[in-house]
Amino acid sequence: MTDPQRYVLLRDDREDRTTVFADPQRMVTVRKRADFEQAFRTLQAAHDDGKWIAGFMSYEAGHLFEAKLAPFAEDDRPTPLMSFGIFDAPASDHPLASPRQRVENEPFLTEAAAGWDLEAYRRRFDRLHRHLREGDCYQANLTMPIRARWNGDPVAAFWSLIERQPVKYGALVSLDGPILLSRSPELFFRVDADGWIETHPMKGTAPRGADAAEDAEIIAAMLADPKSQAENRMIVDLLRNDISRVTEVGTLEVPKLFAIETYPTVHQMVSHVRAKLVPGTPLRDIFAALFPCGSVTGAPKMRAMEILHDLEAGPRDAYCGAIGVIAPDGTMQFNVAIRTVSLFADGEAVFNVGGGIVFDSTAEAEYEECLLKARFAVGDQWISR
Repeated sequence: MTDPQRYVLLRDDREDRTTVFADPQRMVTVRKRADFEQAFRTLQAAHDDGKWIAGFMSYEAGHLFEAKLAPFAEDDRPTPLMSFGIFDAPASDHPLASPRQRVENEPFLTEAAAGWDLEAYRRRFDRLHRHLREGDCYQANLTMPIRARWNGDPVAAFWSLIERQPVKYGALVSLDGPILLSRSPELFFRVDADGWIETHPMKGTAPRGADAAEDAEIIAAMLADPKSQAENRMIVDLLRNDISRVTEVGTLEVPKLFAIETYPTVHQMVSHVRAKLVPGTPLRDIFAALFPCGSVTGAPKMRAMEILHDLEAGPRDAYCGAIGVIAPDGTMQFNVAIRTVSLFADGEAVFNVGGGIVFDSTAEAEYEECLLKARFAVGDQWISR
């Protein structure tokens, strides 16, 4: 069963808070590069008119903020470059906000298959490593697709995944394009009522231990690991640069550096970057400065995006884009759309997994990390490769 209406469900599991936007007054969906700038003008006008805006932006939309990358954004993909609904207000007491039980006996996702086996991954990894050695980039987030079949009710599946792995930035989106089921633990950015903009780059991953003592050892090793710190610090520096393009001089700070957040299957290293947004900054300028998030591209960002486009051999679409909401008062919050499954009407499900590659990374370890991250969607099911 699927819900035919258009909606955006945003879910903070840690706070047990669900926000639903349903039945938009108007849709702003971009499928062609030529429509991108007009879409932002429409969104800005709706924002200035006191409307709520909720939806998603695909990774490839980020190419359109840079003239030399713009040809990478393909027209008329099944997943739009962006799709937002314009709403008067969040829905109150909406049925989507109530947990729904799965009634199907088989798993929601089946027949999961990695897009690349280890050797195919290694070939791409080796080409990327050559770029690192030659100084073309210092880090790049190589990602691969995993394809599966889906069956049943996406809403019930969304609620069932909350039990498996609670996160702060979950979302279920049914606008134009595929249904997006996102279990993201990563904040892209938020803007508070006082105009402070904050981003929480997540870079550095380790599997959970068998017990609390082993977890403590793993966390201590992460905090002492030069590779994890270097990987995280590069992205912090990148985001400090990005965020400074739209914020007031002298307000930039890093209130958290190398914090560890623990989830059911992994530990993640997270830092916080914060600054005061220049008053009146247009929506387009905020996204142009920050999107896509540096934690899913690399450093330097533009060169890393060029290299990754060449290596990945296909669009990321919604994966590594952003899902979120813009309120009339200027507050806004978007996730980084990692751990995000695109559900297509023909029963195909696609989600990507990846990790930051630095000079001392190894293909075997990075490939295993990708498969570990895929467990958010398929649990302990075997992923063919």
